[in-house]
Amino acid sequence: MTSEARSVSEESAGAAGTALPREVLGMREAVALIVGVVIGAGIFKAPSMVAQMTGEAGMMFGAWLLGGLMSLIGALCYAELTTTYASAGGDYYFLRRAYGNSVSFLFAWARFSVISTGSIALLAFVFGDYVNQILPLGGLAPAWASAIYGAAVVIVLSLVNIKGIRAGAATQTWLTAIEIGGLLLIVLAAIFIVANGGAQAAPAAVQAEAGGSQASFGLAMVFVLMTYGGWNEAAYISAELKDGRRNMVKVLVLSIFIITALYMLVTWAYWRGLGMQGMAGSEALAADLLSSAFGPAGQKIISVMVAIAALTSINATMIVGARTSYAAGCDWPVLARLGCWHAERGTPVNALIVQCIAALLLVVMGAWAGSGFKAMVEFTAPVFWLFFLLSGISLFVLRSRDPHIERPYKVPLYPVLPLLFCAMCAYMLWSSLSYVYNQSLGGLNAAWIGVTVLAIGIILLILLKNASSSSLPHPVVSTEAIRRNR
Repeated sequence: MTSEARSVSEESAGAAGTALPREVLGMREAVALIVGVVIGAGIFKAPSMVAQMTGEAGMMFGAWLLGGLMSLIGALCYAELTTTYASAGGDYYFLRRAYGNSVSFLFAWARFSVISTGSIALLAFVFGDYVNQILPLGGLAPAWASAIYGAAVVIVLSLVNIKGIRAGAATQTWLTAIEIGGLLLIVLAAIFIVANGGAQAAPAAVQAEAGGSQASFGLAMVFVLMTYGGWNEAAYISAELKDGRRNMVKVLVLSIFIITALYMLVTWAYWRGLGMQGMAGSEALAADLLSSAFGPAGQKIISVMVAIAALTSINATMIVGARTSYAAGCDWPVLARLGCWHAERGTPVNALIVQCIAALLLVVMGAWAGSGFKAMVEFTAPVFWLFFLLSGISLFVLRSRDPHIERPYKVPLYPVLPLLFCAMCAYMLWSSLSYVYNQSLGGLNAAWIGVTVLAIGIILLILLKNASSSSLPHPVVSTEAIRRNR
């Protein structure tokens, strides 16, 4: 690696005396993290909604395959960004180089306040809901029982990741392996049903929403792409992946292929085991399928499977989520404590602790607000897609701004594939805005939730700028000093 390229990767290193991220993750751990963060509870619910909106098997499978293809296109775009600008900050670093500190800070705030910590809290409730079905906490309301289980798992997994990246990565690998095993069990259940003559020989088509129109297929793609969401989190381990400039492309492509194959197999299992009408009408696809195959025991099995899926996504989200706060701490003097990297453990310990506290506060808020909390987090989807779109556009900006930087990998068919990726993000942004605009929470239009998140971020940004201008200069490690110390 040239010194110029190395300096790009390390430009936003933390405060003086803070260690830099080291290349410690192998391809297996990286793939396990990406697969784990993508495959959550969505695959147990989304196929039913996709079946309703497509109406027949060909369009349904086409939607899932198209989702994999669009994710692959996005992954190829991110492969160029991550191999050229490897940083623990991931998207934060791309946005900072392309648009400056203000945009990148708003992104870091959005991730900290709702995107990462909100996801951790929601997944903790999913875990708590299903564990409480297996081991109920007597004398407590279901919401608080779920909150207790959820808070416990947030604390335990945070401690695992504070122990070090190797502990977190090893946990992730095992959880992902178990999660994949659970999905394959769904496929085996469908095969068992077929072998015993219980499957419908020709699963019937159903009346799709909006008469099977292009609009209904487009809405189906919204749920498909949401279920595929999360592969971009690979950007946050780009500085820690062994031989990342060569292996990141392999990791991204392999992860997308594994996820697409699993989604297609599981959708096939639902289709063969329940039929198209059964899929469209099911409120709990996997539970209905496993109950048909294994009887009452199937309900227990699916509870364990969903709980493990939630655990897998929580752990992966913790690993990547804290790295955004770490990157922001490197750039803002007031947040300098977040920008401390523990050399021996290979992880941003302070950022993980703050993330754990914030997630626990959201768990408490969730227990108090009930389903309103879930809606509040989901209604911030436009914020996520806005920054995702800006990350896609940053590829064009950075190619123009940094024409002489070495790019180990260049996205093929440029600019066609990046334009397709940006178009997908723009469509998802528009779709999520349309959905949120038609919803309400507490008597207010749900669109104000995302606006409020960004407005609070702008206020914090102004305060940080004022504090930074009145404080002593932040002792940032210069790229020249980094090279001299190597």
